[in-house]
Amino acid sequence: MIIETDGLQKLRKDVENGVDLGVPDGILINGLGPYRYDAAIVPDGIPYQLINVEPGKTYRLRVHNVGISTSLNFRIQNHNLLLVETEGSYTVQQNYTNMDIHVGQSFSFLVTTDQNASSDYYIVASPRFVNSSEWNKVTGVAILHYSNSLGPASGPLPDPPNAYDTYFSMNQARSIRWNVSAGAARPNPQGSFKYGQITVTDVYVILNRPAELIEGKWRTTLNGISYLPPSTPLMLAQQFNIPGAYKLDFPYKLMSRAPKVDTSLINGTYKGFMEIIFQNNDTTVQSYHMDGYAFFVVGMDFGVWTENSRGTYNKWDGVARSTTQVFPGAWTAILVYLDNAGIWNLRAENLDTWYLGQEVYVNVINPEIDKSAPLLPDNAIYCAATSIVGEGQM
Repeated sequence: MIIETDGLQKLRKDVENGVDLGVPDGILINGLGPYRYDAAIVPDGIPYQLINVEPGKTYRLRVHNVGISTSLNFRIQNHNLLLVETEGSYTVQQNYTNMDIHVGQSFSFLVTTDQNASSDYYIVASPRFVNSSEWNKVTGVAILHYSNSLGPASGPLPDPPNAYDTYFSMNQARSIRWNVSAGAARPNPQGSFKYGQITVTDVYVILNRPAELIEGKWRTTLNGISYLPPSTPLMLAQQFNIPGAYKLDFPYKLMSRAPKVDTSLINGTYKGFMEIIFQNNDTTVQSYHMDGYAFFVVGMDFGVWTENSRGTYNKWDGVARSTTQVFPGAWTAILVYLDNAGIWNLRAENLDTWYLGQEVYVNVINPEIDKSAPLLPDNAIYCAATSIVGEGQM
């Protein structure tokens, strides 16, 4: 989808007025439109992705959902997808006929070209959990072309899972396990891969809700707080001790108070082991990303998380990744070892909810002086409250 500047301004205004982003023009695969699998839906002359392969070989495909709001189901006609990696972590190798890939997530598959090449094969990325028939027109379609193919792909696209079956998607997500025997770099908290035996230092139950009016404007919240970016960037405010730029008071759970707009940060403990539970009170699948870290996805289920839910956690081979999905009316639990000092963004990957305030920063301070941190260059441009500080250093 190509949007001019005026179009971006209109999208912002729509979202600010409670109007969702709507149905896009199409789903692109490597920046290209769909193969003309249906002449009634796809116009002629649209360039599409063609992947040329040789029979009897195995190829690695790394698939990313870089969209802004919609989960996608990825599949290749008549071929298995052998999952081997996600977001830097080797996984237990398992075959799937299709894979739900949520906003911001990445997977690597090994695909063996073991078919008879009676024709080309469809590669499909179709929207999931959408409630409008208009979405049927925006399916992304590419072509897997064997060198000995006997003709173009034809007929119906391979079937996706049931459009609204979140149970299927959750069970599929639970089946993704970390390959703890793979000889590769991986998160190593406190010198042990047995993350399930490490003492948790802080617990945050982070609840999101649909957009609501706060001070007359549509906003989204985490634990009742809609994030307000400060005029002075957080790292500069911290380095120069600018008072009032932010607060280290993000609540551990939803408080009994009216929602508000604020610059409230999580005060993380350096080398602490934090448990975060995302509770999705919205009606759509949300995905959350944390900068600077890979976290262990240890559990997810429908309903409201309680302390008894820890009995369902995967404490041995939960996959380590940087983006996780949270289904509507459900929760997802992660464990993260805070060994990377800095101020790190934790946000919704769905653009509309992120834009309206569904994010928070995690402040992690190394109590020891980090001499490896580079100093600000002499030509750094200061802004807001640090502009006076910068002038004083000249």
